[in-house]
Amino acid sequence: MLLIVGIAGLAAYAQSPQPEDDLQSWNDVQITVPLTKKLDFQTTVTMRLGKNISRLNDGRFAVGVVWKPHALVSINPFYWYINARNANSQFRTEQRWNIRGTVKFPIKRFGLSHRSWFEYRIRSPLNSWRYRPSLTFEKDIPKKLVSGAKLYVTEEVFYDSLLKRFSRNRFTVGINKTLTKQLSLDLYYMRQNDGVSRPGDLHVIGTAWRVKL
Repeated sequence: MLLIVGIAGLAAYAQSPQPEDDLQSWNDVQITVPLTKKLDFQTTVTMRLGKNISRLNDGRFAVGVVWKPHALVSINPFYWYINARNANSQFRTEQRWNIRGTVKFPIKRFGLSHRSWFEYRIRSPLNSWRYRPSLTFEKDIPKKLVSGAKLYVTEEVFYDSLLKRFSRNRFTVGINKTLTKQLSLDLYYMRQNDGVSRPGDLHVIGTAWRVKL
């Protein structure tokens, strides 16, 4: 009887719906090494904590280059290796080939940029691709409040080839603070809305350390 009750309990747990929302912490360390005046080598290590910031959900490593053919244009091809926890709480690996293009608009009073991001996802059971356009607004914070800092706001949407529609939206607001000539820090809050993934609706508190050698 105890065995039957135990099996029934596990089956009920496995069939219980996954939560739709979560509080997470995303943390990046990015290192940039200039190769030429127009070409940089770049690598990033990321750790994401989920389940109300109580467990490791995701670890990833990226490596690529940033080509700057013009002062207002940059192109960033890179490879991403990801080991992430799925809906069954099991870690699965994924590889992504990415290319990002960013255009900055020459506006004096504030910064405005558009980024187009294509990624090809190699994972089980099906490979797929996504298109992620975004728009970012930046504004210098007065020096009397915070010296060497910028406020930024980003709106990003995701088009998924498997779903054949835009399925995700991310809104981010944060501060970029220059600490030294080689080091800066981003502190941000991001709200993600996703009606497909579980959990898909996220509140994210994030940091990004940027090192230039």
